[in-house]
Amino acid sequence: MIKIERKMTEKAQKAVESLQKAKAKGGSYNMEAVNAALREMFHGKCYICENKKITSYQIEHLSAHRGNDDLKYDWNNLFLSCAHCNNTKLGRYEPIIDCTKVNVEELIAFRKKGYFGTDEELVFDMLDSDEKTVNTIKLLREVYYGSTPQKKMEAKILRKILRQELSEFKEYVREYREAEDEEKEDLRCCIKQQLSDSAPFAAFKRWLIRDHSDAYPELLLLLRQH
Repeated sequence: MIKIERKMTEKAQKAVESLQKAKAKGGSYNMEAVNAALREMFHGKCYICENKKITSYQIEHLSAHRGNDDLKYDWNNLFLSCAHCNNTKLGRYEPIIDCTKVNVEELIAFRKKGYFGTDEELVFDMLDSDEKTVNTIKLLREVYYGSTPQKKMEAKILRKILRQELSEFKEYVREYREAEDEEKEDLRCCIKQQLSDSAPFAAFKRWLIRDHSDAYPELLLLLRQH
């Protein structure tokens, strides 16, 4: 989970207008205009787990509407989620961090410790003890590990995708470390893309750089561009 700016683009404006009409008629918020605007804003990835290899997108309400039309049709309350995260969250984790308003990485450190095997663990270190931070960490742990047999299977697949992404990212960094000066620029561009808002699992990748800032101070500068 990273901070995503909720820009009022042309697609977002159309979504807001469509939601206003749907609210007046008591229609569905699940409309093409809304889905298109959310996919654009969240770069086609789930706002909670940051996975982009999603087969089932859903519109998620940050604050469960429970029949409240003001929350149900509020553009600022709608987020793009994968089915796994949406069905995990439901209304059980409230309130959580609003990643369109708050820099999540200042509140939570996203780390993968150990290696593939029994000692591997995803850790969400709390940097602030606010209630929203506590609830968000509880949700993230549930998302990545699950509690029911089905959710545990889904979480296992999610962790595998994350592991593959981080392995690829680490290889870029290793190549950068060993590259000659004239080769570094291309690799720096690749790493910058991997750290961008649109990259899958950007929070984990960014914290890898932060945790190794002494070795890669020049890569740390890339984070300040996001």
